[in-house]
Amino acid sequence: MFSQGSRPLTQHANFFAAKWLIFFLAILSYQLSFAEVATPQESGISKEINTIITARQHPYLKQANFSNRTEDLDGLYKSANYQLLWLGNAHSAKNTAAALDLLANAATQGLIQTNYDVAMLREKYKPALALAPNAYKELALYDTALSVAVLRFLHDLHYGRVNPHGINFKLQLREKKSIDLPTLIKDSLSLSTISQLPLLVEPKLHQYQKLKSALVAYRLIAEKSTAFTLFVKGKLRPGEHHPQLAGLSNFLVNLGDLPKSSIISSTEKNPKYTPELVEGVKKFQLRHGLSADGTIGPGTAAAINEPLTQRVTQIELAMERLRWLPELSVGRSIIVNIPAFQLWAIDDINNIDVNITNMRVVVGKALKNQTPVLMAQMSYIEFMPYWNVPKNILKDEILPKLTHKPGYLSSQNMEVVSNSGKPVPVNSDSIEKLKQGVFRVRQRPGNRNSLGKVKFIFPNKDDVYLHDTPANSLFSRSRRDFSHGCVRVENPTALAEFALKNQGKWNAEAIKKAMRSPTTRRVDLQNPIPVLFFYTTTFVDQNNNLAFYQDIYGHDTVLQEALKKNDDLSDQSIFVSTSVEPLLPAAPNKIP
Repeated sequence: MFSQGSRPLTQHANFFAAKWLIFFLAILSYQLSFAEVATPQESGISKEINTIITARQHPYLKQANFSNRTEDLDGLYKSANYQLLWLGNAHSAKNTAAALDLLANAATQGLIQTNYDVAMLREKYKPALALAPNAYKELALYDTALSVAVLRFLHDLHYGRVNPHGINFKLQLREKKSIDLPTLIKDSLSLSTISQLPLLVEPKLHQYQKLKSALVAYRLIAEKSTAFTLFVKGKLRPGEHHPQLAGLSNFLVNLGDLPKSSIISSTEKNPKYTPELVEGVKKFQLRHGLSADGTIGPGTAAAINEPLTQRVTQIELAMERLRWLPELSVGRSIIVNIPAFQLWAIDDINNIDVNITNMRVVVGKALKNQTPVLMAQMSYIEFMPYWNVPKNILKDEILPKLTHKPGYLSSQNMEVVSNSGKPVPVNSDSIEKLKQGVFRVRQRPGNRNSLGKVKFIFPNKDDVYLHDTPANSLFSRSRRDFSHGCVRVENPTALAEFALKNQGKWNAEAIKKAMRSPTTRRVDLQNPIPVLFFYTTTFVDQNNNLAFYQDIYGHDTVLQEALKKNDDLSDQSIFVSTSVEPLLPAAPNKIP
């Protein structure tokens, strides 16, 4: 019974099995047919893009090797599943045009347009938009070329083009990457906001923003102004006559140092050096690190005759150096600009409009005792300090004098001490041990101490610090590179008040008392203060004066040579770690 009735049931089951097999085969056939249409396009584009990334070379680019941008390039295309970013979508024309405009305007940021292959990308722009969907290689080549150019521009804009450590600028390395360029580009493409990318990556320092504005203004002045050269024999003093004063007044009007109402007519053959023009010259002198006395001597004439194109270059170099700075901590800071011979103690780095203490400083001699560029933390102050004479000064200056004048140390309030710090008599034995480096020399606290009555300590490898000085006459000079490397401050009392502000009993009277005391006293800071010794020959001060300074150490020349190499900056050279943290909006840091 069961054997006879089972045959129709089996046939029924086979029928449904056959139908399911036909349906499965149909689905598989559909999927295969879809794959035949879709997969070649996907694999064609992604294959070409991956080939370019893997090769780390691009035939379209003048700087073909992009090894140092490979990680970011791969991250950018990985986020798009290795598909086209700029081409092949509804926003291709708009986004690509915006990117090309971005690169074409690189000069507004003090960067060089030709470094980003703008001419080639513009030439290939329209043909690239017209490429067939299956022109995989050509599409991938243009798309990746534009991506590399944009990455290079943004990286240069945020981090700079030169490794500062490579030219002896001992700035702190960034702890880790704080900006995700691939994500910024991808998001900007999605939102069609490519033109806003520079605002997201450029330094937020107030000083940078001011220099960027100054760059536009000076470049325009340089383009529109007629070259002017002033010829002066000896000195030109107020009230005297000179045939070129009309040209000088026009020059100062263009720079903003003289109001138009004070311009001298070109019809005057031998005009007088008027009080109004004198004031314009004084303002020019003040902005160029010169004695603002209104007398035009060789130094002032040389500054006037410096080509404005060179001033443009100085601004560009200043902007490059600011890109090297890691994110500055909020709160108080002390900044020394070496060629400006100036110190700024800033109460709030994010608000330069309040409580700025500014003073003149003396820095290291240009030829042999240069003050280093550095970043450190001021941790304590020492009132009425001893001066431990450095070995090089002992060898080169003190020992030769001591050999011929045994009483020299006594006349300078100095003493010989053992390595344990105990004073020892000055005799032939102790002098010999000085030569051997067993003993050392120190100067006792007092009015004649080379460190003055207070020094400010921020531990650093160069063993330099800020300090008072008995040689106050040097602060009246316009050029002030006279020290052995440390920085002498004009107003140590004001700096001590700044450093010890809100620290217990340390008010102005307590500080003055400590500076009159016969004993040495160390005061630790409750909150260490960041100290930056910087070097830039262009600077916008707290009064919005654009100032230019002499390149006393030749650092501008070194930087210009380094920039000629036009290599991609390696992330490994500027980061302690190359891991990336999410980009978060930050309040702008400001340097006056």
